[in-house]
Amino acid sequence: MTGTDTPPGGKAEAPESSVTVIVAASANLGIAVAKAVAGVVSGSSAMLAEAAHSVADTVTELMLLVALKRGDHPPDEDHPLGHGPERYIWALLASVATFVGGGVFAVYDGVHTLTHGEELGDPLLSYLVLGVAFLLEGWSLRTGVRQARAEAALLGAPVGHYLRHTPDTAVKAVVMEDAAALVGLVLAAAGLLGGQLTGSGVWDGVASVLIGLLLVYVAWVLGRSNARLLIGRPVPRAMREAVVEEILTVPHIVAVLELTTLIQGPREILIAAKVDFRDASSARQVEWACEEAEQQLRERFPAIRRVYLDPTPDLGLDPGTMGGPA
Repeated sequence: MTGTDTPPGGKAEAPESSVTVIVAASANLGIAVAKAVAGVVSGSSAMLAEAAHSVADTVTELMLLVALKRGDHPPDEDHPLGHGPERYIWALLASVATFVGGGVFAVYDGVHTLTHGEELGDPLLSYLVLGVAFLLEGWSLRTGVRQARAEAALLGAPVGHYLRHTPDTAVKAVVMEDAAALVGLVLAAAGLLGGQLTGSGVWDGVASVLIGLLLVYVAWVLGRSNARLLIGRPVPRAMREAVVEEILTVPHIVAVLELTTLIQGPREILIAAKVDFRDASSARQVEWACEEAEQQLRERFPAIRRVYLDPTPDLGLDPGTMGGPA
């Protein structure tokens, strides 16, 4: 088997992801304190739910920073393929923090308000905090969306498609959590207004429950994305077909018998393939063909960091067969 192993790439882009996460964490930390104070003053369970929401988001983003730093560690003797997948472990823990610290607390507090009632106070401070929080969350979301659009443009994909399928779960988490935060702020304001107009705490309790359910949904989506990447996700089918197409352009290669691809990080893809060479090719020609295939793949797809080609005779398989994960 021939192949080479290079250090994890994408370090030029990593600071941009870190800045996106730091901006979101800084905004959420200040917002959490303000919401908690406003919730105590107004007696609003929706405001307290929003405070828990912001605390959970802050913890989440700190974990995402750890994920970015840990995932950038280069390969070593104990981790020959690098530390890329470690970022998904921390990102998965971050989604659990969102679920427990935000979603569960908000639902519980809302149900408690609905069953026991609450004494409403002056909502003025809460409205002011919600307005400032909306501006800060909007600024943070703008930062995340700007990076997502830039990354999507590089790939020639719509931003929505990019966010659904990107292996850069740090950016995906920031965008989803900030979008959920804006919706949560609107729900909290609606709960406060409903309570102010009717004198009933039911509106506030319902708003708190809805905020909690929203956070549970965000945590589930992010948790599922990270779990799939931890288990091992191949590159999209279109890219797999393009990889085979590129390999077949190399002289002396006549067929790709089996192809395995693995996403190890946002910009770390591993390619392994069983390749059939012309019977008349010399050992030297096979070696140079493997090097040429690797070079061409990296030029066409910069995210490919490791390429392993295994010279394998075609024992009656269809020359166009492509194996590996679907």
